[in-house]
Amino acid sequence: MKLEDFKSGELKQQYQYKSFSPSHVDKEWKWEDPQINTLLERASRSLAEINAFSLIVPDIDLFIQMHVVKEASTSSRIEGTQTQMDEAIQDEEDILPEKRDDWKEVQNYILALNTAIEELDTLPLSNRLLRHTHEVLMQGVRGETKTPGEFRCSQNWIGGTSLADAVFIPPHHDEIAELMGNLEKFWHNESIAVPDLIRVAISHYQFETIHPFLDGNGRIGRLLITLYLVTKGLLSKPCLYLSAYLEKNKGAYYDALTTVRSSHNMIHWIKFFLVAIRETSEKGKKTFQDILALRQKVDTFTMSLGGRAPNAKTLFNNLYKRPIIDANGAATLLGVTHQTASVLIRDLVEAGFLSEMTGYQRNRKYLFSPYFRLFID
Repeated sequence: MKLEDFKSGELKQQYQYKSFSPSHVDKEWKWEDPQINTLLERASRSLAEINAFSLIVPDIDLFIQMHVVKEASTSSRIEGTQTQMDEAIQDEEDILPEKRDDWKEVQNYILALNTAIEELDTLPLSNRLLRHTHEVLMQGVRGETKTPGEFRCSQNWIGGTSLADAVFIPPHHDEIAELMGNLEKFWHNESIAVPDLIRVAISHYQFETIHPFLDGNGRIGRLLITLYLVTKGLLSKPCLYLSAYLEKNKGAYYDALTTVRSSHNMIHWIKFFLVAIRETSEKGKKTFQDILALRQKVDTFTMSLGGRAPNAKTLFNNLYKRPIIDANGAATLLGVTHQTASVLIRDLVEAGFLSEMTGYQRNRKYLFSPYFRLFID
């Protein structure tokens, strides 16, 4: 199938509305547009470079969790939640009651993402894995009544207040099993020669067009990108997520997806996607470089503490995973008295590594601010 000849699908008459039935995607894709080759080469090179960084950065798993937190908060913001990253790393009791629903949705996304990555060790990328990831995502939050972990059995829509004024109506639920089955075959079909970045670009479009769940499709669809890159070995660690780029270019993102459906223009979407991969990879590479530079400063400072260096190292390793701490938490982590932990925190504040973030005189919390800022766009 030449991209230039692609027909995105057709409208099907249902009762009092028309749904969009997308064409199957499990086929060999070719193209004549030379710009795709150039963008594909650049995106592949940048992705390979960030993957190389993930292999040479010592203790890389310490830093992956903040990438996950950033993805969770950003991907959820695209869907309308208001939780910011500084809130996402806090405990529930520290979140204002009116913000806890949004906070919980972000925490669910973190858990769903981590669970999915772990399950890739024993399960292939599959509809089964996506359904379980969706089940985790929707537990105990606003979409918990919308059949978590199951493909929808009723019609949904995008935009508007009902089917009558919807911006887009995905395929009828009777088509979901066949369409998602075809998409799953596309992920693993070794008899067709389609570069993985082209394959995942088409897959994300197809997933969002099918909209197989009643809720959470955007988040699962964006997570699908990272899961695909990991399962195909393009990423050794789950260190690249597109949500920050897609949020920044939200209008262009939705327009590109819509253009495929309305004008059969898959080429425009693929070009947008490849640029997103390249720019996100370049930004991620810069973040890893900055992490290495900061860690060198941290290690130099830690060695200057003499006998307290082991405790400082343990504390910093914990802060790399979750850059917020208080004296009680530090005391428990290190197995020392509250006073000893407070003195160590004071030293880190004076050195510029920690900053007090509550303004309280008691129960103060401290942010590993030089590190946290590396993940703020």
